[in-house]
Amino acid sequence: MTVRPSGIRPATTADAPAIARVHVTSWRETYAGLMPDDFLERMTNDEMRQRREMGWERTLSQRLETVLVAEQDGAVVAFASAGPARDHPDYEMELMTLYVLKSAQGRGLGRALFGEMLRALSAAGFENLALWVLEANPTRQWYLRQGGREAGEKLDGELREVRVVWDELPG
Repeated sequence: MTVRPSGIRPATTADAPAIARVHVTSWRETYAGLMPDDFLERMTNDEMRQRREMGWERTLSQRLETVLVAEQDGAVVAFASAGPARDHPDYEMELMTLYVLKSAQGRGLGRALFGEMLRALSAAGFENLALWVLEANPTRQWYLRQGGREAGEKLDGELREVRVVWDELPG
């Protein structure tokens, strides 16, 4: 069953707790074995969930990023965010996050959410997009299947990240 874009909508400040929950749960589900255990624990504990909730409330209330959520049965199960590119020369926008709960994966939800994000950015007048993904993260190949191309890498402590870019957003 493929999720239809009708389950995808712009996030509101009321979504901050659900986004924070999906954020930390997805980190646990996605990065176990890819990041050091102690680091992963610090990034997904209850204190971090609360910090993420406050951060998402600020991001949403101040409109610092474009944030979309995807719902199934009335619950947020995925989200994506994009904002001004931080360290991607020649790229306007950066995909900051795209997380789908493991229980909601495999049904096209991530692809639909990403497609909606590309359309939203294009409609806002942006022309290109970049992101960082862990070299060992299986979603690295997923992004390439979505039309991205690899364009460099960086080392952040023990973690190697690969830049994936879209030179032209669909118009």
